[in-house]
Amino acid sequence: MTRRGRGSTGPGRPSHLPPDGYEAPAPIRKGSGGSLIVDFHGDDNRRASYDVGELPMPGWHPLLAEALLMRIGPSGDIRTLAGTKTSWRALGSWARFLAKTFPRPDVPEELTRAHVDAFHKRADASPRTRYSDMLEMRLQFEDNHLKGRLPADAWDAFNRRLPKPRSEAVGGYSTGELDRLTAAARADTARIVRRIRAGEELVRQHAEDPGQVEPHRRELAQTLAGMAATGEVPQLVFDLDLRQRRADLASHLFLTWRDLAPLMALLALVTERNGETLKELPTKHRILEDRAVELVVVKRRRGNKKWFETVTWEIGPKERELHTPGGLYLLLLELTARSSEICGSSLAFCLWRNGTRGIEGRDEHFAPFEIDLNDGGRIAMSEWAATRPKPVLADPPPAAKTKKNQAKKPDEEPAPTGPTPLRVTFNQIKTSVDARRTKQLGGHLPSSAKSNTAQTLFTNYLEPDEATREWGEEVITDALADAEQAAWDAHATAVGRRGEPTVIPDAESPEQLENAGLSAQTAQDLADGELDTAWTACEDHEHHPETGSPCGDSFLDCFHCGNCLVTRAHLPRLLALLDALGTLRERMSEDAWWRRYGPAWVAVRRDILAKFTPAYVKKVRQQPLPDALLDLVEAPWEQP
Repeated sequence: MTRRGRGSTGPGRPSHLPPDGYEAPAPIRKGSGGSLIVDFHGDDNRRASYDVGELPMPGWHPLLAEALLMRIGPSGDIRTLAGTKTSWRALGSWARFLAKTFPRPDVPEELTRAHVDAFHKRADASPRTRYSDMLEMRLQFEDNHLKGRLPADAWDAFNRRLPKPRSEAVGGYSTGELDRLTAAARADTARIVRRIRAGEELVRQHAEDPGQVEPHRRELAQTLAGMAATGEVPQLVFDLDLRQRRADLASHLFLTWRDLAPLMALLALVTERNGETLKELPTKHRILEDRAVELVVVKRRRGNKKWFETVTWEIGPKERELHTPGGLYLLLLELTARSSEICGSSLAFCLWRNGTRGIEGRDEHFAPFEIDLNDGGRIAMSEWAATRPKPVLADPPPAAKTKKNQAKKPDEEPAPTGPTPLRVTFNQIKTSVDARRTKQLGGHLPSSAKSNTAQTLFTNYLEPDEATREWGEEVITDALADAEQAAWDAHATAVGRRGEPTVIPDAESPEQLENAGLSAQTAQDLADGELDTAWTACEDHEHHPETGSPCGDSFLDCFHCGNCLVTRAHLPRLLALLDALGTLRERMSEDAWWRRYGPAWVAVRRDILAKFTPAYVKKVRQQPLPDALLDLVEAPWEQP
């Protein structure tokens, strides 16, 4: 372990102390002309300086400098360079807006609620920009020392609830699109590997025995040997297409810009990590028994001291290195080994660039994401997918539905029907692989969450994905159908043992009931309500169909019993029961509800109500329904 960086201290290894006379730098330093400068030093060692003196409204400069320091300073919440740029942009927008207002608040004490409201409603910015600027300025001013310098009504305007503008959901790819993208990325990465390994083999042959190199490749072998020894790609003075030929020559041994798109797309697909994490993959790693590779990756926006995560990736067999995350990571280190050694970066992504503006020789090797993650803006994955020999195509759009007999306008152009190249982004890849993993794990979010929490996984990756929503709806529909079928099977089994309830939908008087097949005494008692229970009637309570003894079952079991009698008079109570069960379903889990009430609910819906006409059921529903009487089957304190 070195004496620098993480893990350099411990028992018996005290931390380094500054030399005598050391003075910590001022949190806000003064620049030329007395301007105030706030410095940033991120957790990833990226640095930046922001000169508040460049902004208008000099009377605000001390407060703005302190506010920016609270956000991006050593104790601030912003720990990334990209985050500081957002804070600085919002601060600049605030100062420039105040400079244009009338009356202008030259000092913070002159700020009013009207100024803050006008900043929030300004017409020269989109709703999302206005929302983010207001939120950022509130966070910058929320320190008690700073907000105390603002008038109370102005701070209240900042501190109000801000409705977040709706944004377009970014979904993932369909199964076909994801398969085509994966196949294309894997095929192009395989070509990159074959190309560089062929170049390395040519260098090896030239070093061991130049005579064994084929005659027509000896000149290339000699050139590549010089490039391998010096790291410099020779200039092709007499070539008309200089830059392209140099890039082709360098690509025999080094990764180039055009290799990043398929390689990073495949990394995102196989490792299931976002683009920021992939850009900062380190070279430092540990191989565990030739089966897995262990490394520390960066997961940003997790708060202080939560950036770093140790991951273990499977290596797999050599012939499967393009299919496993560990194998692909080690392959990346192999492809970038020469450039990484030359530029000395600790990041895995190192490549050769065609030198411009004085960049030449060994300086053409660099780590594109070492200073700024956005420095790799030339990772044109959509362009790669569209321009490769076999383009990666999106699914055709669904056929547009036209109204019947709607005439087409003469000058109306037909909608494009040709194949459309697939738009490839890290966000869509991450959404797709997260959705795929969630489906493979049966939709269990705690198990599916990998690099995010379950809540973040659902909100940011699964919910916006239309294919995932459709899959979820199918799963829920199938699960409900299975639960209903299980309840119906339980009802049918009980009916097979106890007999089927007797439903008489068209009889009310004793004579009508007797004509329906009941005995005279039973018909009379049923018409008088003497046999009524909670929701139906019981023909013989003293003799259970299975045991022959007095019945002690719950009233919910009456619907599976041959002694059960149902007439028109019972219909209002049955409808009230169904409504009460529907309310309970919203208050308890589906599993518990189906176990507890499912068989009775299915018996009433599918076996009893089906024997009444829909018109009569609708007529009864239009009248006030009685109490559901659920307290007869459960104690009130046991109800959910």
